[in-house]
Amino acid sequence: MKQVGDVFAARLAASDTSFCVCWRLLRDDGAVFGETDHDAMLTIDGVEYRPSAGLQHTTFDSSSGLAPGRAAAKGALSLDFLSEGDLDAGLWNGARVDVWRVDWRAVEHRIPVWSGKLSEVTRQGRAFAAELISLKADLERVIGRVYHRDCDADVGDPRCGKDLGVAGFHADGVVADVSGPRSFHATGLDGFAPGWFAGGTLVWESGGNAGALVRVERHDGAGTWLAVPARVIIEPGDTFRVFAGCDKSFGMCGGKFGNRINFRGFPHMPGPDAVLAGPASNRANIGGKRP
Repeated sequence: MKQVGDVFAARLAASDTSFCVCWRLLRDDGAVFGETDHDAMLTIDGVEYRPSAGLQHTTFDSSSGLAPGRAAAKGALSLDFLSEGDLDAGLWNGARVDVWRVDWRAVEHRIPVWSGKLSEVTRQGRAFAAELISLKADLERVIGRVYHRDCDADVGDPRCGKDLGVAGFHADGVVADVSGPRSFHATGLDGFAPGWFAGGTLVWESGGNAGALVRVERHDGAGTWLAVPARVIIEPGDTFRVFAGCDKSFGMCGGKFGNRINFRGFPHMPGPDAVLAGPASNRANIGGKRP
């Protein structure tokens, strides 16, 4: 429940209004930005809130329980701090958003409206759409490990321990021809078995996507299909390095990577039939192990 002081309550009840909405956005890199629907700049706690109509059609959905609330906003790429390049680079993914209703005559009188994070930002031309989710979504995060047959490490990470930099587990390729926004044929991959790089990571080393990482969905000879479209059009001649993928199964961990000692799953856990099985009806039950 929001606590409203007597002075602020009196201002809310006044016949003339002097309230505006202020958005404070904090990116993961520490950059802070402010935006308001007031017609003059406001400064609150050292943050400048510049007047803009860039955020429109905003809706908020909150709940009194533990279910995370959601919000949505649409607007134009007219905000000074919101650029196409930053959106494409993913700098705004997961940014913290705090929304306040503020008395512009005395900014110390304000009340929080909504807090959350940007979960998805999409754009089309000069317009953007933002999906936000409240901070209660953090309560849904899995903490600790899950008892599961498959490995919960990522191939090549410290828990996996496999060095993908050794020969046979990566390849350097050059795009030969492009068949779509996420598919192409390349030289340098023909010596690997079909599917060798499926589920792996591709790092662009030149071209418009240089430095970007993307997951490989499918690989078959010289053909490669990415999980998501490249943020910049792929061009013949673009170079990349791609690393072997893993389906996180015990069989692939041993057969492909020879790394069963570091497998981070539970491949021998009993299935539901063993867990739910009751006493046998066709033999004596003496407390020993089930056949």
